Amino acid sequence: MNFFEKMRAFCRPFRIVLGIVLIAVGFFTSNPWFYLGVIPLIAGIANFCPACIISKQCDLDKKED
Repeated sequence: MNFFEKMRAFCRPFRIVLGIVLIAVGFFTSNPWFYLGVIPLIAGIANFCPACIISKQCDLDKKED
């Protein structure tokens, strides 16, 4: 398992949690900038990894043998 496969396994739950935390902070502080947490939340739910797209090293659609 290389670095990018490890990152792919860690990245999706991290993005979902990060998005939820940012939205919660925005809700409690009334700071609208934290509502940008919707972006990592949607990226995590949709299984979209910007780092994989930029690096072209890990493919989210790749099937494991």
